Amino acid sequence: MSLVGMLRVHGPLTATRAAELLGESSASCSFHLRQLAKYGLVEEAGGGKGRERPWRPTTMFTQWPDVAEDPDVAAAAGLLTSVVAENYFDQTMRWIDARSDEPTEWQQAAQSGDTSLYLTAEELAELGEQVTALVDQYLDRQDNPGLRPPGSRPVTYLHLAFPRMEAAGRLAANDYAAAQAVAERGNGEAATRQSGGQSFAGTGPAGQ
Repeated sequence: MSLVGMLRVHGPLTATRAAELLGESSASCSFHLRQLAKYGLVEEAGGGKGRERPWRPTTMFTQWPDVAEDPDVAAAAGLLTSVVAENYFDQTMRWIDARSDEPTEWQQAAQSGDTSLYLTAEELAELGEQVTALVDQYLDRQDNPGLRPPGSRPVTYLHLAFPRMEAAGRLAANDYAAAQAVAERGNGEAATRQSGGQSFAGTGPAGQ
C-alpha cells in the first residue's frame, strides 16, 4: 500500500527511486512493483530498463466494497481497511513528531480535531459527498505538475466519519431505534382509528 501511495503522489518512479523514498531495497521494490502490476494496480510508464523502468499507478484510488455478502470478501475488506487505518495513524504520528520543525504557516494550516454530530445515515452519506466535492477540486494537480501553485507540497487529507461505538454511542442508537419503533406503532394505531376501526370483521349486528 505504501508503494502504491508513493506512486500516486510522486510517480512515475523507478524501483530504485521508490526504494530511496521508502527506505527499502531496490530488489524488494522491483519485486513488489511486478506483483502490483500483476493485479492491475500499477503499470510501466515507458522508457528505461530493469530497475530503471519508471512505473505509474493505474488509478488514483483503490476501492473495495463497504458491504459484502460473501464472508471471505468481507473478511478481506475488513483486513485491508485495518491496514489502511494503521497507515493513516502512522502518517499522523510522523507529522506530529516533525511538526515543531516545520514552517509556522504549515503548522497553522495543518488541521486536526473532531466533532460529534447527530446524523441519519442519509445525512452522513450526503456530508461525505460534499467533502469529497471540495477535495476533488485539487485532484488534477496530482497528474499535472503544471497546475501546482508555487509553495504547494503533498498534503494528506484524512476524512473519517462513522457512528460512535463506545457504550454511550451504542445506547443512544438503541434509544433512537426504540423511539422510532414506538412512533411507528403510534402511526399505525392512528391510521387504524382514522379508517373507522374496521379491524374486527364479522362483529356487531351486521355479523349476527
